[in-house]
Amino acid sequence: MTTDTAKTTVSTGGPDKRKQYTVLGMNTLAFTVNFAVWTMFSVIGIRIKSELGLNETEFGLLVATPILTGSLTRLPLGILTDRFGGRIVFFIQMLLVAIPTYGLAFADQYWQYLVIGLFVGLAGGSFAIGIAYTSAWFPKEKQGTAMGIFGAGNAGAALTNLAAPLIIVALGWRAVPQIYSVAMVVMAVVFWFFTYPDPLREIRKQTNSFPKLSDQLAPLVEIRVWRFGLAYYFVFGGFVALALWLPKYYVTEYGLDLKTAAFITMIFTLPSGLVRALGGWLSDKWGGDTVTWLVFWVSIVCLFFLSYPPTTFIIHGLAGDVTLEIAVGVILFTVLIFVVGIAQGIGRASTAAWRITTPITWAPLAAWSV
Repeated sequence: MTTDTAKTTVSTGGPDKRKQYTVLGMNTLAFTVNFAVWTMFSVIGIRIKSELGLNETEFGLLVATPILTGSLTRLPLGILTDRFGGRIVFFIQMLLVAIPTYGLAFADQYWQYLVIGLFVGLAGGSFAIGIAYTSAWFPKEKQGTAMGIFGAGNAGAALTNLAAPLIIVALGWRAVPQIYSVAMVVMAVVFWFFTYPDPLREIRKQTNSFPKLSDQLAPLVEIRVWRFGLAYYFVFGGFVALALWLPKYYVTEYGLDLKTAAFITMIFTLPSGLVRALGGWLSDKWGGDTVTWLVFWVSIVCLFFLSYPPTTFIIHGLAGDVTLEIAVGVILFTVLIFVVGIAQGIGRASTAAWRITTPITWAPLAAWSV
């Protein structure tokens, strides 16, 4: 690919459309697999908690450990992607994630789960790689939709909600990380053979104009980066938190079994992941800032009712006491959490599009996500 061709591809999207959409599809699929691995503790963590007799704090730390490292690795992975290109970085990242994922099946002590979880968290860093690799293939006016499609890989959480309980029932929970690790290796190989070198990297190689580290970190001093980060902290970080905690919440609060709880959680995770493509289109049409503010208002209303505690009123009447109980039942809870999921899915795309209107890099923003 010549420099002129690469520039034309990025600026107009004219030639290489087949490559554009092949890369977009592979990026989305790879992100889906990574997200499934990243959130698998939402299901297998409940079995680990039971086996080890963990308290609520220990369980919370267990499921949060991979999320923490997934967030912290996004900045360095974004920098590496700018330097070496998304194709090679994504490929190596998936191979590296497969190793601790497989090793998780052989852990039997709490500290081992925590340490391995730190390395499994590298799966969460895939977002920074994929978003940079995707944006390199599309012109600015199409990046909102392209990133929305890529972000649909958040549906990997729903994949875990569907597949993990079935694997646990058939083979036991330790089969989940083993199968996931094999799937990750297969995904890495398929990704390598069906993607192409980053066009921006090709330009940089030919002109020897790679970005300096100081230039890549420069956005950190801009206040708008932190403002966008706060918005993304809610729409993505909140989504991940709910995806991890909902199965356990359904089990403890409503007395559902693990399989049912995981399947119901899909009502939140699956639409929230898939609707992100719609959020990209809405942002291209009306602007990311407008859509993001609407997302916040819808979420505030739903979260108010979700957070309302069970309440009992006792009215002392002439004929005796009248008791009124107000509580959010499982059906209403699921409907409200579904709406929040839709709003957050659209918000993840609109926040991305909000960023596109300004010249900031994705990595610092992505690091705020959880």
